[in-house]
Amino acid sequence: TNIAWQAGLFHLVTHAFFKAGLFLGSGSVIHGCHHEQDMTKMGGLHKKMPITSITFGICCLSIAGFPFTAGFMSKDMILQALWAGNGEFDMAYKVIFFVLAFAALMTACYMFRCYLLTFWGKPRDHHIHDHAHESPLNMTGGLMTLAFLAIAAGYWWPGVLLANDVPVLAGSA
Repeated sequence: TNIAWQAGLFHLVTHAFFKAGLFLGSGSVIHGCHHEQDMTKMGGLHKKMPITSITFGICCLSIAGFPFTAGFMSKDMILQALWAGNGEFDMAYKVIFFVLAFAALMTACYMFRCYLLTFWGKPRDHHIHDHAHESPLNMTGGLMTLAFLAIAAGYWWPGVLLANDVPVLAGSA
């Protein structure tokens, strides 16, 4: 249906914001921890890297589909379209709905494991923790922008997508 296509496009856009925020946040942690990439050696970085921690947390909430985030709105729109199916009961739509809902749950689990291992709890390697520092503005500025969009795109983008009769690429197929 048309709404399913729109939901997919909406999720593609919102996913770009929160996933980019997660990748940039990971890079910020690696930079701030002097190129250490093993999360099991981290922990307690929230106080050392508060901007990275907060923005990474917002992007985790969005990818997990937490209410009032862009990820929630776009995933919810996809799941609603699947549940509605083609207007009749169709087992295939219901099966896909449950598979995607389960995948969203698993995504939330592994993203929050990553977040909690990195930013909360006790430091597991004191050398890394002692030398950790917040990234410069050229990284944290991008993180703040992406975290903002990981929330705000859920409110702004549907109106543009669903109420706009003008093609995004005029003259295109």
